[in-house]
Amino acid sequence: MGQLRKILYALIVGVAVMATACIEDDFTMSSSDVLEFSCDTLAFDTVFTELGTPTKRFTVYNRHKKMLNISSVKLEGTSGGRFYLNVDGMTGEEFHNVEIRGEDSIFVFVEAYIDPTNKNNPIEIKDNVQFVTNGVSQRVLVTAWGQDVVRKYGEVITDDATFTAEKPYVIFDSLVVEEGAKLTIEPGATLCFHDKAFIDVRGTLNAIGTQDAPITLRGDRTDNVVGDIDFDIMSGQWGGVYIAPQSFDNEMQYVLMRGSTFGVYADSCGVIDRPKLHLYNSVLHNASNAVLASMHSWIEAEGTEFSDAGGNVVALIGGKVRFVNCTLANYYLFSAIGGAILGLDYVLPADEMKGVPLMDARFDNCVIYGLSSDINIGDLTDSNVYLRNCLLKSAGEDDEHFLNCVWEGDPLFFTVREDYIFDYRLKNESHAINKGDKELCPQSASIDRYGVNRFERDSVDIGAYVWVEQIEESSKDGM
Repeated sequence: MGQLRKILYALIVGVAVMATACIEDDFTMSSSDVLEFSCDTLAFDTVFTELGTPTKRFTVYNRHKKMLNISSVKLEGTSGGRFYLNVDGMTGEEFHNVEIRGEDSIFVFVEAYIDPTNKNNPIEIKDNVQFVTNGVSQRVLVTAWGQDVVRKYGEVITDDATFTAEKPYVIFDSLVVEEGAKLTIEPGATLCFHDKAFIDVRGTLNAIGTQDAPITLRGDRTDNVVGDIDFDIMSGQWGGVYIAPQSFDNEMQYVLMRGSTFGVYADSCGVIDRPKLHLYNSVLHNASNAVLASMHSWIEAEGTEFSDAGGNVVALIGGKVRFVNCTLANYYLFSAIGGAILGLDYVLPADEMKGVPLMDARFDNCVIYGLSSDINIGDLTDSNVYLRNCLLKSAGEDDEHFLNCVWEGDPLFFTVREDYIFDYRLKNESHAINKGDKELCPQSASIDRYGVNRFERDSVDIGAYVWVEQIEESSKDGM
């Protein structure tokens, strides 16, 4: 028995030595056996200077049966040390003798940190990750754009102030416009809000962009949630715009606002003989709650898109409301939708309280359509709310409060929810084409956000966007 143990032990040792020898001898040294990469360029989105980028990665493949020894992995240094590497789980500046088994792979992780550039426009930085294998040098280009920004930490504006388009603003905590002060936001300006940051307007907001230079209000995340899905499509990234009870005469023209929690919220003031907020050719898009909510306020909107919300898209309690050629749509992506697209309250005589007038509202040439019900009140008898020449998803018929409406209509948007495309313009077969009333649209609202004239045809289209015919290209064989 003892002799048998000795023989078995000798066999095991011999096999181990042979296996070790095989592994040691299993490297390819041929200069034709080199690496492959999952990309030739690793590109970061534009990032704000003084902040690190998200981590990105690429894959290094050994497509050969034998092992490869990478004698050197390093950045060439053309970026001035602004990129940082992690190779196969190890962090450092330069790596030696990195082994990849045959038909296997490793990950290389890259981050960037960009110092202030003292420039208004983004600046590109580049570097190469160099790999030397069997005497052959290979490279993967890494590139990023750095944008200088103006940072505002809990800013309180007590005198009139102007935000320009020279650099983006990043808002932390809150931006307060005190009573008696006016914040003017110039065309082309971009305001990016950190998590939970918001604007508190106690004075006046004067955000007037142009068709060529709209104003952007959005979250400050510029990276991807996962894969190719951009944070820019996510709701709830920042608070929103709060308009306090003492604030009046606020303007938002050509403003593109997205990704907030509570959208624009006009708080109760009990005064409806003074305009609270005017919206023109703007987009309020993608809020966790409503994109627009108001209490007993005077709200006017022309040519504006209100789209995608976890609750009502537009939620109005009392007040004076005038919507002309607006699109109210809901294809919200991130949860079950919790309300009708248009939510109206304090409308009917049974709701009336002493000293507070019921809602006085007109919705003219408006689309109200989406995945949820269109309006929460189907019978507006004895109210002062009227919908004229509106397209509605629901079945119904005209009466003295619903006038010349398109019932069970379909605007046929270009929106493709599963592909994250939210485009609320009209296709050729849309039921909204030529169904509006030109007399209900003021001359001041004759141009839509894309610069198309509503009055070029005899009839106007319903909704925020003028239909532009799409001409299908014929195939080469004429079919």
